[in-house]
Amino acid sequence: MKRYELNDAQWLKIASLLPGKAGDLGRTGSDNRLFVNGCLWILRSGTHWRDLPERYGKWKTVHRRFSRWCHAGVWEQVFEALTADRDNQYLMIDSTIVRAHQQAASGKGGKDQAVGRSRGGLTTKIHMLADALGRPVRFIVTAGQVGDITQAPALLDGQSGDAVLADKAYDSNSLRQTIADMGAEAVIPSNRSRKIIIPHDEIAYINRNRIERCFNRMKHVGCFAIRYDRRTIHFQGFVHLAAAMIWLR
Repeated sequence: MKRYELNDAQWLKIASLLPGKAGDLGRTGSDNRLFVNGCLWILRSGTHWRDLPERYGKWKTVHRRFSRWCHAGVWEQVFEALTADRDNQYLMIDSTIVRAHQQAASGKGGKDQAVGRSRGGLTTKIHMLADALGRPVRFIVTAGQVGDITQAPALLDGQSGDAVLADKAYDSNSLRQTIADMGAEAVIPSNRSRKIIIPHDEIAYINRNRIERCFNRMKHVGCFAIRYDRRTIHFQGFVHLAAAMIWLR
């Protein structure tokens, strides 16, 4: 097994989740493992598709297939299947800024590709929901200037848990009500602007660092640390692939 590639145990966990299996409609993908390993090489190295080693095949062919799987939602489906055995004692929400390379804002990628411009340069923001162990459960990708709290209801939609942990950026009456409607406790420190401070479970709040550690692990991956893709759907494919690898560890 070469660097960046799936081991046998990891491959067995996802092989049945991929299209092109014997019995599936259409062409059988006899090289699924080689293809996924090629995508992982790009994901982890953060290099251009043109630099893909020849052992994975022609880079244009691999890139086109990666794009097809992104549009078909394959990477997201694999990720969601792996998250079925989650720990919902706590749910955690947070976001992180990813710097976007200048090539992510160039070319014909459409007007709204979740790349924001500010004094800090080009950025994309990844909003994440994690389980009690700090493993990713759901993502929303936006431009870098989008506020954290604006995406929180969508992250929590349809979820369940005993408590929701978040930092002060998520302190709002409307979000607290959303969490209460879930039957969960809001473990969110009060913003200084509040006239009446709302107490929170400080012992439970200590666990919130797990989602920060998860972001830190994912930013060791080249295509997660810096966004190179022009199209958001391709970047989201890499995000779901990186998150799937967290669950495969």
